[in-house]
Amino acid sequence: MTTRQKLEIIQKTLGLTQTKLAERFGVSFVAFNSWWNGKATPRPKMQLAIDELFLTVTGQKVIPADQLTAKIQALRQKSLKHKSVINEILANPDVCDQFILKLTYHSNRIEGSTLSEPDTAAILFDNAALPDKSLSEQLEAKNHQTALNYLFNHVAKKEKIDENLVLKLHGILMNGVRPDAGLYRRHGVRITGVSLPTANYLKIPDLMPKILAQTAKTKKDIISLSAHFHSQFEQIHPFSDGNGRIGRLLMNTMLLQANFTPAIIRQEQKQLYYTYLYKAQIQGDHSQLEDFFCDAVMAGFKILERTDVKPGRVR
Repeated sequence: MTTRQKLEIIQKTLGLTQTKLAERFGVSFVAFNSWWNGKATPRPKMQLAIDELFLTVTGQKVIPADQLTAKIQALRQKSLKHKSVINEILANPDVCDQFILKLTYHSNRIEGSTLSEPDTAAILFDNAALPDKSLSEQLEAKNHQTALNYLFNHVAKKEKIDENLVLKLHGILMNGVRPDAGLYRRHGVRITGVSLPTANYLKIPDLMPKILAQTAKTKKDIISLSAHFHSQFEQIHPFSDGNGRIGRLLMNTMLLQANFTPAIIRQEQKQLYYTYLYKAQIQGDHSQLEDFFCDAVMAGFKILERTDVKPGRVR
């Protein structure tokens, strides 16, 4: 495979312009463009950087166990600095609003919403009605906000993750959007873009309590546990719609229960997220998904600690 072909795949997966990709490699646009057009060959060190990023974005990179262990340990150290992450979020309206905004905007955008982050903020905090945006998108944003508030309180009350919570969150998320809100699907479904079998709808009422019980009994670290649960949940695909958002809400419930922050999976990372999720489901290799979740949770700690956030909106 040529350098140009690798760069094209990297660009498509990361959704970056050539200018931004040049910045990613720390070179000028002129130098990058010369690689792109085959007028120059990257130096060996830069070629290694291109090859490594190509392996990363295509799900082929092997994550060293010590690298993943170090990231998880760093998150544990962050967690120990906070007596109760959920209580801290609830006690600070600016931080709470930032989590609600970021999680709602990115999670809905991953699923195809056209709302911008400022649009989402206006809908969530100003109760604005945007005439140039669909009513369903605006309702889904408000519903996601309500679902987050519900799960925050659920965690604060130290209640367990069970089937009632799964159905309740879906009922909130799809309220007024779908007639089957809060109900498992009653038909077959395919996941667009991948060759991945989903569960027979007749088996979903048995499968969901089973994976929830297994998760509750498993003693893996929370990053590994959430990655394994998330990949299983998405493959079962228990609902007609909203599976991605519900899966991420449940994952964040698990993280909060372990005194970690919610994972901020950015919409710009959509293709990477899907690549690592698919790899976990098909190959049973969760290492890249776990590594990805570590970075997403660290982004959450930056919000909690106000080290990577603009001044918040106080309700």
